[in-house]
Amino acid sequence: MCEDNQTEVTVFLLHGFQDLYKYKILLFIVFLLSYIVVLNGNLVLIVLVSTSDHLKIPMFIFLKHLAVADVLITTTIIPMMLDIILRDVKELSVTGCMIQLFLFSNFGFVQGFLIAVMSYDRYLAICHPMRYNLIMMPHVCLKMIVGCWLLVFILSSEIIMVCQLHFCGLNYIDHFFCDFGPIVELSSSDTSMLLLVDFVISILMGVIPFSLIIITYIVIFFTTLSMSSHSGRKKAFSTCSSHLATVCTYYGTLITVSMAPSDKSSFKTNKFRSLLFIVVTPMMNPIIYSLRNHEVRRTLQKMIVKIKIQLKTK
Repeated sequence: MCEDNQTEVTVFLLHGFQDLYKYKILLFIVFLLSYIVVLNGNLVLIVLVSTSDHLKIPMFIFLKHLAVADVLITTTIIPMMLDIILRDVKELSVTGCMIQLFLFSNFGFVQGFLIAVMSYDRYLAICHPMRYNLIMMPHVCLKMIVGCWLLVFILSSEIIMVCQLHFCGLNYIDHFFCDFGPIVELSSSDTSMLLLVDFVISILMGVIPFSLIIITYIVIFFTTLSMSSHSGRKKAFSTCSSHLATVCTYYGTLITVSMAPSDKSSFKTNKFRSLLFIVVTPMMNPIIYSLRNHEVRRTLQKMIVKIKIQLKTK
């Protein structure tokens, strides 16, 4: 509870990029264009996989849901960030802040689980090709996807502890969204137990999926090396290249953000690191799969030609 001389906080003031006030128009344009690219790239990927029969295979089904998570995580943050840039400050209720934190955490972590499931799919395709179609049935893929979302929502129950925090006096957040670190730092409650729970959950939702990816790719690597055919080895590595690029992009940005020290002086730096996870990763995934996958490029070309023909006939 707050002391007698302190006022309980009901709203937070997010100050975004006040240090870059004179560049706010440029920042607004850059982030708006980035958001448009993220939306268009991921929505096109979702439409392609949803409407093209030859793309309705497990790998692309998982990719579609990864694109959905990318759209959701950017939509949770960037529109409000654009508003903050124009207004210089954003007033957000404590409840609204908790909702944003919950959604951001869930959409971010579900990406990790989906990428791990995609690595298992690649493992089966290369190491057990004869059993692949028997194991990766459509209903099994659906269960995996639903399982990823449910597991993340269950493990994100720490938000209940965050909602029980008390905030007194100060309500200034030097960030463009409600991130976990600044919120905990601002709280007047004892956060030792919350930090311990957050550490355990971060291990479960970060290290375990990453470990699964590492293990599957070690097995894939040795299986590929044991292939007698050079063309077979080349095809196996080519099959994994797009997914490996996604793994490197996701975990590279995640490690860059999470490995930063948690003291106050690091929050400002971490604010800019967060942009890697919120903007760069969702932008890169469609580009990676569009450039490196022949099927996606061919389907996209067919869709563009079809649209042009329909426009000409009107």
